[in-house]
Amino acid sequence: MRHTKTILLSLMLLMSTLLVACGGASEETDAAEGSTSTAKKQEINLVETAEIPSMDSSMTIDAIASQWLGSTKDGLYRLGNDGQPEPGMARSHEVSEDGLTYTFDLREGAKWSNGDEVTAKDFVFAWRRAVNPATGSEYGPYMMNGVIKNAEAVSKGEMELDQLGVVAVDDYTLEVTLEKPTPYFKSMTAFGTFLPQNQSFVEEQGDKYALDAETLLSNGPFIMTEWNHGAGWTVEKNEDYWDADNVKLEKINVKVVKDVAAGVNLYQTDAVDRVNLSSEFVDEYRSSEDFHVAKAPTTFFIKMNQENEILSNAKARKAIQHVIDRQSMVNVILNNGSVVADGMMPSDFVKHPETGEDFTELNDDLVEQNVEEAQKLWSEAKQELGIETAELRFLGGDTEVSKNLDAYLKAQLEQLEGLTIQLESVPFKVRLERDKNMDYDLENYGWGPDYLDPNTFLNLWVTDGGSNKTGYSSEEYDSLISQAGDELAQQPVKRFEAFLEAERLLIEEDAVLAPLYQRAHAQLWDPSVKNVTPNAMGPDYTYKYAYVE
Repeated sequence: MRHTKTILLSLMLLMSTLLVACGGASEETDAAEGSTSTAKKQEINLVETAEIPSMDSSMTIDAIASQWLGSTKDGLYRLGNDGQPEPGMARSHEVSEDGLTYTFDLREGAKWSNGDEVTAKDFVFAWRRAVNPATGSEYGPYMMNGVIKNAEAVSKGEMELDQLGVVAVDDYTLEVTLEKPTPYFKSMTAFGTFLPQNQSFVEEQGDKYALDAETLLSNGPFIMTEWNHGAGWTVEKNEDYWDADNVKLEKINVKVVKDVAAGVNLYQTDAVDRVNLSSEFVDEYRSSEDFHVAKAPTTFFIKMNQENEILSNAKARKAIQHVIDRQSMVNVILNNGSVVADGMMPSDFVKHPETGEDFTELNDDLVEQNVEEAQKLWSEAKQELGIETAELRFLGGDTEVSKNLDAYLKAQLEQLEGLTIQLESVPFKVRLERDKNMDYDLENYGWGPDYLDPNTFLNLWVTDGGSNKTGYSSEEYDSLISQAGDELAQQPVKRFEAFLEAERLLIEEDAVLAPLYQRAHAQLWDPSVKNVTPNAMGPDYTYKYAYVE
């Protein structure tokens, strides 16, 4: 979640600038809007390109569910108007001197949408459920193992659930014990996996929990009141929310629209207030006051399944890395402000703790387009494999943008002599399931941060990692990530250098992934919609403080 799903003052400044631009309008526009402002509803209309697979915070792994979980639920902390964690269910917290114990002071009187009070027990239940092997959560073990005390042993069934390092001292005091000092833990508590759940309600709903509006509970700014599967959903202001006075929007309507032209038509007819543009629309609308480009800390790449005989060969993987013209891809095919990525880490996200240099500047040129070198590596790979031709399945999305991009990548990859690419365009939910089961050869995949730290991008690829799903295993790589999380946790410079070396090993030496681009959105935004905050992790946007002018 994707996702999808870390330490960046410079990115926040960039996003703040974007918000100022979004609010800008000519004097005539402002005057015209002012004359009818009393008739403006506090209601906005949006589009998403796919259905929400599930609203169960223990089970979700994708960016769309993350967005609407973040809109309808409060964790201990939530993302505020500046994109940084602010108090949610926790009014404050204290950290022990050794950095291992967090004690959260929960606010009294916060309610679930069924009238039950939100207590510390709701967090204990949700966190235990997320690591309970019977639940089958991907993200529970991924987010908590190695962070929350005993999480790994519990998730493997080696310890009982009550041994997880989270305890309700009383209704309004939650004590969390960590395995090791984790500087970014506060930001983790704003992520979906750490949201609370009402035990009696979850158990009453059983297998139907979080699959319909009627089988959901909210404790956040909005309540999901309608969910028409495949068509869209509606969230409305939660009048019983603890901070309802600061929520101005009364309703957000969301339509599922996979076709960009259809979305643009909806925008032109004032049916929606925001739409993402594909390349053919960017030049048409670039001069419009409604046009904006939003750069995101999300990278896209080709995952390569090393359980496939051909892709088990490192030279074959490197050939795939080197044959793709990524610059033309972002300039022509995407044409939305996205930039070429050389590795996993996005730019303007992680900076050297002493020099301030961007991670991507220090680890640049890990992959360069070189068709001649790609053909040489491919020829050597075929010889080693004893083959003349090869066919690989390429798993991608079913939206218009995804299909266009994947068709371009197919043409690029088929420059390799004797290679045939079979495109398989499937709905988002199906793609998530197939990735989980490693039912692909090549896959167009993206990752956004789950918390405010570089570890969120680089610990994905450790041996048997919950989101690895490539068959990659390296003792050297595992050791670097382990060091960054353990003995180097309190040594920022050495920790940073360990992450640099890990990414170099992942991309340049072991060729686990073929980096493609860092995402940006070229968008049309209704200028009357104010104070929507883009986020660096978790939900793409915060709507809690948004309003219609």
